[in-house]
Order: sequence, then C-alpha cells, then structure tokens
Amino acid sequence: MTRYDVTSAEGEFEPGSDGRVLRNLVGIRAPEDMDQLELELLGLLYEAVLIDDLPEQQLTVADLVTWHRRWLGNVYPWAGQYRQVNMSKGDFMFAAAQQIPRLMATFEEQYLSKWTPCQGLVGDTLTQAIAVSHVELILIHPFREGNGRLSRLLADVMAMQAGHEPLDYSSWDREKDRYIQAIHAGVAGDYAPMQSCVRVALNH
Repeated sequence: MTRYDVTSAEGEFEPGSDGRVLRNLVGIRAPEDMDQLELELLGLLYEAVLIDDLPEQQLTVADLVTWHRRWLGNVYPWAGQYRQVNMSKGDFMFAAAQQIPRLMATFEEQYLSKWTPCQGLVGDTLTQAIAVSHVELILIHPFREGNGRLSRLLADVMAMQAGHEPLDYSSWDREKDRYIQAIHAGVAGDYAPMQSCVRVALNH
C-alpha cells in the first residue's frame, strides 16, 4: 500500500504488515490477501449496483459515500467517510483534505446534477459526461482508499443509464501512462485526452 504518500494518523498500517497494508478490521497483513478481499467485495458491490438495483435517478455524492461504505465498511473503519489526510502520488497532490466537503458539493452541483440520470445522452455528449466526471472525482480523491475503482463504478453506472454496457477498462490498464496523463490534463480543464480514453472503453 505504498502507492500514496499520506500525512497524519490515517496513514497507519496494520501491525506486522511491514508498512504494506493499511490498518484494517480483519487483521490482514499481506497485500495480496487485501487485494483479493477488496476485489471480491467490489464484485459484490457491482452486482448490487449494476445488476440488482441500477440507479435510474440523478446520482448524488451520497450515493458515492454509500457505495464506498457498502464496499469497504467491513474492512476499514473509515469506509464511507471523506479522508482526513492529505494525499499525493509521486509529485502530484490530490485535493487538500479540508476542501473535500466543499469540492464534493460542487461536484454534485456541476456534474452529477447536470448529466445524471444519463438516459438520452448519446455520442460525444455521453463521452464528455463520463470523462469530465471521472477526471474531477479522481482529482478530488475523496476517500482514503478505492477512489479509482469507485470512479470506474460511477462511469459504468452512467454508461448503463444511457443504455450501454459497462466500460472495458483493459485499454486504460494497458496504457497506464496515457491514462495518468489524461488525468493530469484535466487539472487545466483539458478533458480531450480522457474523452479519448472513454471513447475507446465505451465502444468496445
């Protein structure tokens, strides 16, 4: 779990994990075991959200909080809560922790309320909606862990609301540098690189 640099006590690690696994409720110390558990629980969340009860209404930040809690609530005590720590990846800083409540309120007002539900969105409009929402949520990085995967779930819900299949993220995983560059471009309001990524993933 050394992908991020974190300041403050929320960065505590599980005793005996050699600083590789965040302190958790189930006593997991091995990164591969935690990765497997998070993956299995994410599968259950996907089934619940995309198959059992696909949201047909406007999405809200409360939905994102609920999804995060449902996914990781039995693993981490802070699941479903905005992070209280500042986080960076390499030289890139995500939004300051104290700004997250305000930024998430703005995210809902400017993006979720504008584009969701996505019924009726087609072509470039849908691509733009998913790309901009994905970039902005990643830049805020509201949770201590799982932001990328939750952002992908949001993109999948938006796609399915518009009558598409979930996105195929294999190209994002295969060309990780291109994806990261697309996120960084969004800092300056340039969403074209991410729209290109979304277009490929949407039209698989």
